[in-house]
Amino acid sequence: MNITAFRYKFIRYLEPIAEICKKAGLSPNTITILSILTGCICSVSYIFHSYFIGSLFLFCSAILDLVDGSVARMTGRETPFGAVFDWIADKYVDTIVLLGVGLSGIPIISGIMKVSPVWDFGIVAVAIIGSMMNTFIKPVTYAEIGFTERKEGKIDDPLEGIGFFGRPETVLVLVLGGLSGFIWISVLIIAICTNLSALQRIVYLYRRYS
Repeated sequence: MNITAFRYKFIRYLEPIAEICKKAGLSPNTITILSILTGCICSVSYIFHSYFIGSLFLFCSAILDLVDGSVARMTGRETPFGAVFDWIADKYVDTIVLLGVGLSGIPIISGIMKVSPVWDFGIVAVAIIGSMMNTFIKPVTYAEIGFTERKEGKIDDPLEGIGFFGRPETVLVLVLGGLSGFIWISVLIIAICTNLSALQRIVYLYRRYS
């Protein structure tokens, strides 16, 4: 079970924002681009140690990421490209935001252990790898096993509810860490939990399809 399992309940509460975007004439792809841009601003803010401000922009990026699909459904502009673009945008934002933390030079593991600061960037790298692998399992599964049914524009597959730590959890932990001043703990949590979650999905697929 993860936050993604409640995705459609959350989206309902964002419909007023989607309605505003629709009336403003913003296309779903434009909203996705805005999500990337706010993610970039978050990353730059993190680099310059403005973790509180950066986390606010990351929160905005996450909201826009949910709203683009709602606008697509409201306007009848759902397209295969839009779904792919949205997915790619998520990964760009995840990567540049975590990279921003790494480039800020904030002590992560070197703050609690006598190790070189290089280890701090290593932890960030592990967090990025975990985030990527936890997600890239899904398109490989779609291709090899053949999930094609869609629910509100998204491929409906069992992996949505498998893995205890996905992108929503990653964003939430980063936002909370940035707002509270403990973003280094957020990176440690993400590095550990995303990789464990990816392993959980691999074990699930092995048991079901081997």
